[in-house]
Amino acid sequence: MNYRIALLRGDGIGPEIVDSACQVLDKVGQKYGHTFSYTPYLMGGCAIDATGEPLPQETVDGCLASDSVLLGAVGGPKWDTLPGHLRPEKGLLGIRAALGLYTNIRPARLYPSLAAESPLRADISAKGVDLVMFRELIGGIYFGERGRTDDGKTAYDTEKYSAFEIERIAHAAFRSARLRRKKVTSIDKANVLESSRLWRETVHKVAQDYPDVVCEDMLVDNAAMQLVKNPAQFDVIVTSNIFGDILSDEASQVTGSIGLLPSASIGDSTRGLFEPIHGSAPDIAGTGKANPIATILSAAMMLRYSFSLEEEARCIEQAVDGVLEAGYRTGDILGASKAIPLNCTEMTEKILERI
Repeated sequence: MNYRIALLRGDGIGPEIVDSACQVLDKVGQKYGHTFSYTPYLMGGCAIDATGEPLPQETVDGCLASDSVLLGAVGGPKWDTLPGHLRPEKGLLGIRAALGLYTNIRPARLYPSLAAESPLRADISAKGVDLVMFRELIGGIYFGERGRTDDGKTAYDTEKYSAFEIERIAHAAFRSARLRRKKVTSIDKANVLESSRLWRETVHKVAQDYPDVVCEDMLVDNAAMQLVKNPAQFDVIVTSNIFGDILSDEASQVTGSIGLLPSASIGDSTRGLFEPIHGSAPDIAGTGKANPIATILSAAMMLRYSFSLEEEARCIEQAVDGVLEAGYRTGDILGASKAIPLNCTEMTEKILERI
């Protein structure tokens, strides 16, 4: 079967890591009898340079016509002085909304072979880190009413959620927990925020449909502490857009490198948007220093969530595990260990060999 994939290579190291992921997909396709066709579109800084806007309508239409979307990274200092509505990140928010991608799935796992690279103490990291964060993606403060007063001296951004928005992300989290260790931690700020009180009430209501899953509440400030104090306690986390944005980056660091972590953004259809959680790293673009693993693992998530190709997804994940176990590292995860340093191309080749 042929799968049509829209490619949003983006800015900085985006083109390099997306091309690595496409090589891996093609290798898996050869092994299992699938083909993948790729159509590139502009989004982010490169789109601004070419068209004057971060998300051209052609890109939205192309993504909607595809079976799924693979994204590299967007943004960089070159565009930091632009007005908010013309920033590269506006394109990212726009494509999420256009595709109806309300569920952002971000796994964070500490590979045993990389335990020494975690900033956690050995007695904490030894307990393991294997959690997945479900972040609501198209609601909350990033999509609420915003503006400035006429004199420009006061600015506001509005956090707003409906029960419907909370219910659908909560159901996704509980369904995932049933396939894992059957525990959901809902993170909010219900002691202060009215939107969080509705969040908590709604999650509790949804939890009644999953009596086999443990549901607990945790305030976001405590959650920030617990992620570094005892991350092994978490299985599935569900939280709002802004809290998830911040906490998922914190979770990535306890695993040793942000360069290892993929993400999936999905909605009601099988079409999703898959991307590494790291940025565009323009300072190393074109140098070969980029770590392609997060994007390659994002492609594996695409196989799983968009195309229901579980065996193929596991093939990629096991190849990555094997390469890391063998001691191969890109610069961001070299650390002080006796590792074998590789550039982006070499790491990709090692993963292809394992597949």
